Amino acid sequence: MQLHPEPRSHPEPRSHPEPRPHPETQAHLETRGTRVRPGTPSLLRELNDRAALDLLLGGEMLTRSQISEYTGVSKVTVSQMLTRLEERGLVMIAGEQAGNRGPNAALYSVVPSSAYVAGLYVESDMVSAAVADVTGRRVADVSVNPNGADDPVEIVRGTVERVCARAGVEVGRLSALVIGSPGVVDPRTGEPRLAVNLPAWHEGALDALRGAWRKPVVIENDVNLAAMAERAAGAAVGADDFVLVWLGGGLGLATILGGKLHRGTAGAAGEIGYLPVHGAPLHTDIRHPASGGFQALAGASAVRTLAAEHGLAAPTAAEAVQAALSSGSRGAGFLDQLAHRVAVGVASVCAVLDPGLVVLGGDVGKAGGTALADRVAAGVASIFPARPRVVPTGVPGEPVLRGAMLAAVAQARAVLLASVADPQ
Repeated sequence: MQLHPEPRSHPEPRSHPEPRPHPETQAHLETRGTRVRPGTPSLLRELNDRAALDLLLGGEMLTRSQISEYTGVSKVTVSQMLTRLEERGLVMIAGEQAGNRGPNAALYSVVPSSAYVAGLYVESDMVSAAVADVTGRRVADVSVNPNGADDPVEIVRGTVERVCARAGVEVGRLSALVIGSPGVVDPRTGEPRLAVNLPAWHEGALDALRGAWRKPVVIENDVNLAAMAERAAGAAVGADDFVLVWLGGGLGLATILGGKLHRGTAGAAGEIGYLPVHGAPLHTDIRHPASGGFQALAGASAVRTLAAEHGLAAPTAAEAVQAALSSGSRGAGFLDQLAHRVAVGVASVCAVLDPGLVVLGGDVGKAGGTALADRVAAGVASIFPARPRVVPTGVPGEPVLRGAMLAAVAQARAVLLASVADPQ
């Protein structure tokens, strides 16, 4: 992180080499260079303050000496930075660190209440929501049955008001709201374009939400959000190239290449329910994904039918898989056939993307665990020359909601960093 000592009367030697510029700081320099003269005291103060806040937003409590070490600026300058951030209500003394000699050192942290965010996961029969502070700590969760309501504004408003009430946070204090939902989201406008199970979530929904909320609102594809959670705290931690294959009521795919999410020109990258595969008819009506393609082969309805053929009748596909895991040879036969169907679709994906890692998510992927993942890996290897590693999801809890919270917290932090400007 390239920092700049603020003007002082005597030059002060540095005991640490200067780190490379932080990408966010570099972007700031590039975008503001035409409005502020580089090198002016106000700009240097702003950059330094942003750098200190960025460090503390990482969640670790730090002493003045540690911040000086990490940034490469003097302790005197760090003290000035922290004083300014404290005056703005962004940083506070959160404890003390005992030293070998002298008084204990104050530990600084970001003020958790400096920003709050909300995340939602909207399904046809359930809406899950959570509120977190800027550190990412969740302060409340709720799940709401929409009871047939389909108006996006009313669904979101009612759910957010309920979760904020539980959190003891006023709705007006939310800095960001990220909503995960199934279907295609236009990457240019952010509007939902095709959500088969949520017909009211169509173009115009995002504008309606923003107009009613007067706050930043983002709608994101649910599987894309789950992939973000997988990379942050699941089976794909540290992976720059992987795919998440979502096996649930519907089928989906999220693709991470070079550490970046690939959406496609129209936002339809990952709609693998429509993928033409061997063993399933072609689609005759795109409004009904289960009429053909990979969805007809490995979607929830097809999984339940396959389970019933093996004497494993269950109300949901995930419960059928769970029953198979404890049903001996009968269950093994079902899992073998299910894995073959999934492998047909995964091999098609691998033929185009060649990922080193395939994560099986969704209710079915989670229920199948390693028993299903290992079978799918063997199935892919039998029909495709590459051998990607296939693993079940590793995200605890609800991955879509977790991804929405991660995205919302990132937005709130960006807003806080952008708000740090010299008051003079």
